[in-house]
Amino acid sequence: MNAAELLEQFGPRESMDYDLVIVGGGPAGLSAAIKAKQLANATGKDISVCVLEKGSEIGAHILSGAVMDPKALTELFPDWKEMGAPLETEVTQDQFLFLTSDNSYQVPNWMLPHCFKNEGNYIVSLANVTRWLGQQAENLGVEIFPGFPAAEILYTEQGAVCGVITGAMGLDKEGKPTDQFQLGMELRAKYTLFAEGARGHLGKQLIAKFALDQNVDPQSYGIGIKELWEVESSKSKPGLVVHTAGWPLESDTYGGSFLYHLGDNKVAVGLVVGLSYKNPYLSPFEEFQRYKLHPKIRETFEGGKRIAYGARALTAGGLNSLPKTVFPGGALIGCDAGFLNASRIKGSHAAIKTGMLAAEAAVSALNENRSADVLSAYPTAFQNSWLHTELNQARNFKSWMSKGLYLGTLMVGLEQKLLGGNVPWTVHLKHADHECLEPAAKHRPIDYPKPDGKITFDRLSSVFISNTNHAENQPVHLTLKNDSVPVDINLKTYAGPEQRYCPAGVYEYIETDGKPRLQINSQNCVHCKTCDIKDPSQNIIWITPEGGGGPNYTSM
Repeated sequence: MNAAELLEQFGPRESMDYDLVIVGGGPAGLSAAIKAKQLANATGKDISVCVLEKGSEIGAHILSGAVMDPKALTELFPDWKEMGAPLETEVTQDQFLFLTSDNSYQVPNWMLPHCFKNEGNYIVSLANVTRWLGQQAENLGVEIFPGFPAAEILYTEQGAVCGVITGAMGLDKEGKPTDQFQLGMELRAKYTLFAEGARGHLGKQLIAKFALDQNVDPQSYGIGIKELWEVESSKSKPGLVVHTAGWPLESDTYGGSFLYHLGDNKVAVGLVVGLSYKNPYLSPFEEFQRYKLHPKIRETFEGGKRIAYGARALTAGGLNSLPKTVFPGGALIGCDAGFLNASRIKGSHAAIKTGMLAAEAAVSALNENRSADVLSAYPTAFQNSWLHTELNQARNFKSWMSKGLYLGTLMVGLEQKLLGGNVPWTVHLKHADHECLEPAAKHRPIDYPKPDGKITFDRLSSVFISNTNHAENQPVHLTLKNDSVPVDINLKTYAGPEQRYCPAGVYEYIETDGKPRLQINSQNCVHCKTCDIKDPSQNIIWITPEGGGGPNYTSM
């Protein structure tokens, strides 16, 4: 049954009204909710704020490295230390290494640009920081609904955003209602903020509908793959931050690794691979696994135990790729817009700051009895903020790095170290990531080592420890515009890249009656969005699954 038929049979929808609806319970969305309530409480006004989170709980879908700059959090909660915010491991040492297949070369710290230095920052579990923010939001009276994905956008007759519709529950694989069926609810708002993270399902629709990306560079993405390990106590160095460039990636492929030592013998390790890569045989997951075999890296993990795994796309285009962030009735905040600073490998401070700025604009409008108009005070405040200054200084980072490791390193060093980011020129990206993939005929398959089950692992055992789960009898949330494209184009021309760029084993080509077909194992999906970004013909569309599905990151 289609949506209209379901509505006719089971409608009308239940509806709830709020002053502010926020889609996404990550750092951006929760900071917006908190700031809105703080401002309302300071003036004795009552502003109703609702946060929708598709994960089973706040923090369940939050994955980041993460080294956190506390600057924005300090603005939101000046006494966050006394309040018990889980920023516990202060950075004590930075190392930046260039790797070859069997050697490593450390860059002297005096040569590092400021963007690679982390003095005053903290190694955190961003999932735990987000849970703490959720508690603060609830203490201020924010209504938080975990397990409720926003599936559709509501518009007024004039075309302004006026809220969202939550996803239906209890549909079977064919889209027919079961005994547990529940129609999605309308959550109506005077303003709606979208904080879904990188490549947001609704954010993508808003950017297209309102042409928010006109006159800006194509957005550029990376996939970040991360594991959390418990290592031998003799190898634990709390506060140590290690970043690498070079091997295992070819010099023409953007990417790099991180290795962060937390307390309690925990080490977070990961690899970011730019999704503008050319070789369809490249597998970001396999590159990450073999990275851990490097003698300089392997020594940390020998004798240790892997305890968590996850993957997530991240926006890396920076200021040059930033779309307009406002439209009638709402705004994009955090990584839904693309505020991450790729040169610093940090986005949480930007997410918190933009959430605060959008909330200030929304509350000011509500105090003037406005609704469903353009919150132009938000982009103006961003232009005048320290965040804009920071992103402007780093605006060429991704453009230079897309030109290769050596030229990119040289030019980033020149701009960031010698000139402090204050350069009169701007270097632009010209191609979206999916346009960069080349036919398989131009490349050779990559021979990746088989997993040993001790340092390196396969996809399925990795997905298992991500606690990923979806109800089996629900519509597949990885949809195809055209069912023939995977075999006729992706397999024929690009050797089936889906089965390699997906870090969760969702896509595999199997033979049925002697003919290949694409099988989609959607229950494995960790919601990383890589397929939606990298599919060469943009045939795969990621939509929200039933609420509560996906990974459940306890400490990522």
